[in-house]
Amino acid sequence: MPRPLGELEDAVMTRVWKWNRPVTVREVLEDLQQERSIAYTTVMTVLDNLHQKGWVRREAEGRAYRYEAVSTRAAYSAALMNDAWSQSDNPAAALVAFFGMMSPEQREALNDAVRMVQGPENPGAPESGTGR
Repeated sequence: MPRPLGELEDAVMTRVWKWNRPVTVREVLEDLQQERSIAYTTVMTVLDNLHQKGWVRREAEGRAYRYEAVSTRAAYSAALMNDAWSQSDNPAAALVAFFGMMSPEQREALNDAVRMVQGPENPGAPESGTGR
C-alpha cells in the first residue's frame, strides 16, 4: 500500500475525488485558495507528485494536464485500515478497540457492509469455513 497522503496531498485529492472528473491545476488552485494562500506552482507540484506516486493519471490538454483519480477515497481509506490492522500483533484486539471507537452510525454502516459482503442468500449467517 502506498504511504498515507500528506496534509496538502489529501486536500488536493479530496477535491479530485469529490469532483469525480478530470481536473486542471487551475481548478484545484482556485478552490484551495478559498481556504489558504497557495501558489499555482505548489498545486502543480503536488499533482505531479501524486501522479508519480500513482494516485492520479493525467492527460495532456494543450500545454497543461487534466488529472483524474486512479481509485476512490473509499479504496484509499480501506487500504489504510487494512495496512494498520495487518501491522497489529493482535488483530482481534485491534478490531475490538476499533469497534469501541465507532459511533452508532459507523457501527450501523459496518453492519450494512457485512450484510453486503455476506450476500442475500443467507443474511445473518456466518460465512462458510468459520467452523461455526
